[in-house]
Amino acid sequence: MNFKKQLFLLCLVWSILGFSQMRELSPLAKVSLLTVGTADELSSQFGHTAIRIQDPTTNFDTVLGYGGFDFEDPNFYFKFTTGKLDYSMTASRYDRFIARYKIEKRWVQEQTLNLTHEQKNTLFAFLQNNYREENRTYKYDFLFDNCATKIPEVFSAIYNNSLNFDSSYIKKTSTFRQLIHETLDTNSWSTFGIDLALGAVIDRKASAWEHQFLPLYVQQQFRHIKIDGVPLVGNEKLVLDVPPLPKKNNFFLSPLFFLLVLLLITVFITYTDHKKQRRSRWLDFSLFLVTGIVGLLITFLWFATDHSSTKLNFNILWAFAPNLFMIFLMLKKQLPLWFSKYVLLLLIGIAITIILWLFGIQIFSPLLIIILISLGLRYLFLFRFKQNKFSTH
Repeated sequence: MNFKKQLFLLCLVWSILGFSQMRELSPLAKVSLLTVGTADELSSQFGHTAIRIQDPTTNFDTVLGYGGFDFEDPNFYFKFTTGKLDYSMTASRYDRFIARYKIEKRWVQEQTLNLTHEQKNTLFAFLQNNYREENRTYKYDFLFDNCATKIPEVFSAIYNNSLNFDSSYIKKTSTFRQLIHETLDTNSWSTFGIDLALGAVIDRKASAWEHQFLPLYVQQQFRHIKIDGVPLVGNEKLVLDVPPLPKKNNFFLSPLFFLLVLLLITVFITYTDHKKQRRSRWLDFSLFLVTGIVGLLITFLWFATDHSSTKLNFNILWAFAPNLFMIFLMLKKQLPLWFSKYVLLLLIGIAITIILWLFGIQIFSPLLIIILISLGLRYLFLFRFKQNKFSTH
């Protein structure tokens, strides 16, 4: 290890040890809320929230947040997928915090908080205790326990009855899914994947408090909080001004393009099969394979993970996991007598999906319409094929 690395590690350890010791703030200390803008990456598309503690008398300027995780954990992917990943409280110097988001081209806004000297020290003591190694980790939940929800929870826990949360600025409450879509592009793979993975549980109305699972709503709510009758936010400023970059949407790489291609292929092959009285086995194999794999993944997320937002996912009705058991049957020339009943079951699943959608029990991705048309058309052909006993191809 060279000298620069040794010096860096020494400084890092020294700063952590220095922070871990309980300390008090001077009367000149300031506390503020930092809100970070979004980015194109899925992990950054909802922004970030953190607390800045600044004390010029001791040259202390640290940003504390709740969005850290150990990517080096050998079981990271398993824990993340099953909803068992520990997130933790993080601490970083303010200049490094800003430098990071400058590189990522994300704006940062600061809201200075009107807290008394005693209130600042109460908050600082709470955060220092939270930062202790035995206290800093928590089980992450996308909707109810993330980097944004932790901040109002901290203030509510510390100041209790002194705070007055006025949520009247929210004129109309939205569902969790609608709130998620506010920062996403409908015709993107990330949005399409989210709508596939998250179930009907996110289609209920979120309370004004629950809107704060998104950092932008934490920022807005803080503008409407009073502490002991005084507005909590003193002033606001943009500390890192990064103009939003124009989105580079390549239609030919979007899910809409690929799904339209799927529809055209399905329509053309099915029409050709009907005209020539045959069955293209490779198409049936492909459709059953993909829908079976997607259905298996949805089943896993629903029943085998701790994710609260992946429950009651009725995408399982059209992405039918048992299709995996049928894929090799699709390659055979002759289909069994009971197969027409199985196809009828698939068509009923599609019909129920549409009914649930119409009644608002679960809101599906608009792109799903193309998939349902493709599958419905092919399943109707297969049902008729079995009745007429056409040849295969």
